[in-house]
Amino acid sequence: MSNLLLVEDEARMREVIKMLLSDMELNIFEACDGEEAINTFTSETIHLVITDLKLPKIGGMEVLKHIKNAKPEVPVIVITAFGSIDNAVEAIHEGAFDYVTKPFTENKLRSTIKKAQQISRLTSEVKYLRREIEGKYTFNNIVGDSYEICEILRLAGEVSHRDTTVLITGESGTGKELLSRATHLNSPRCKRPFLPVNCAAIPSALLEAELFGHEKGAFTGAHQQKKGKFELASGGTLFLDEIGDMELDVQSKFLRVLESKTFERLGGNKTIKADVRIITATNKDLEKMVMEKTFREDLYYRINVFPIRIPPLRERRDDIPLLSQHFIAEFSNAFGRRPPTMTEKVMDMLYNHPWKGNIRELRNVLERAMILTKGDKITAQHVILHESQGRPLAELNLTQVVELLMRDHRIGLEDLEKTYIQYAMEVASNNVSRAARLLGLSRATLRYRLDKM
Repeated sequence: MSNLLLVEDEARMREVIKMLLSDMELNIFEACDGEEAINTFTSETIHLVITDLKLPKIGGMEVLKHIKNAKPEVPVIVITAFGSIDNAVEAIHEGAFDYVTKPFTENKLRSTIKKAQQISRLTSEVKYLRREIEGKYTFNNIVGDSYEICEILRLAGEVSHRDTTVLITGESGTGKELLSRATHLNSPRCKRPFLPVNCAAIPSALLEAELFGHEKGAFTGAHQQKKGKFELASGGTLFLDEIGDMELDVQSKFLRVLESKTFERLGGNKTIKADVRIITATNKDLEKMVMEKTFREDLYYRINVFPIRIPPLRERRDDIPLLSQHFIAEFSNAFGRRPPTMTEKVMDMLYNHPWKGNIRELRNVLERAMILTKGDKITAQHVILHESQGRPLAELNLTQVVELLMRDHRIGLEDLEKTYIQYAMEVASNNVSRAARLLGLSRATLRYRLDKM
């Protein structure tokens, strides 16, 4: 049962609200002024707050600020008079979950409370999941506390203690090698080598020798025996990055190693045991490559035993503030200076950028900003963002885009607004707060438009 703190100076209104919520399994604490509200919030475990903005002694806005400073995860619903919408909007900016205006309907109040409870539960689940992961595994170098990252770390933690072959997929710059290293460091093989091999950076003829080694005289230029990565990584982990770029002839030999756990050096006939754990990664669609006969189907099923997908940064934008703070701290330490702060405009710029280069691009942008800024604040003039190439409307300004749309008489203003909002919700994975930031709207305004739709 959730504990609800109801802050309202009118006793009759408190009774009405309690009656409306009587069947919602809420344990309701009451406060008739702001001072009593703060005292109750401090002494009791409160999961949800409903407060009027006009209160004796200490106002509702101050109560909201106190709660957000003490426990930011507790959702606060504010009640305001119909003519005081500006105050409600200000409360949203201060961190309120939502607002209801007097007179409110029973359905409006109850639905708002249910949504607040749902968001609160999800937030608690993410925090619990992160604590559980950090308690079991050491993934200190992987920054982020979004649900997506927590789920990735949970999966990596579960598989790290086994020798199961892992396939990590994701766009370039998402941190596939970083995750593979963390998986190795949490495995029983952590004291043995971790050897990465970039299959895309080594020509096919050389990749085979790089992986399996060669005997003296095996080919022109082989002046002495050389051990390959399979041999050097014995007892540890071999990470094959960009495995989608491995040529078919090398794929067949790699498959044999996976099946038999043995190999021979080029030019040799001595069978060597391959005591390695294999982690592979790619930014390509291997299933499509199998259909196109450019990647062996049997090898695909061999490496795809435990798949982990790392989503691009644009699908987990909630991690951008934390990643930004991490990189700023890293560069500040490297440059021997105090970490500067970022203006709200900079944070909006970072949040709304498409990040085609993912985390790697964000890191580069912030390193450049750290070099350009000389003071204690990173402003918009220090942040240089390059628009991704190939976007059909990239070079058009807003007026030109509208002009283009107006030529198609099938597109009305209502359809345009609906499509724009639907797209923002899709990009934000149906997170209303995130979508509102993308659209430049307050959360309450977007909720109103969604309800209208």
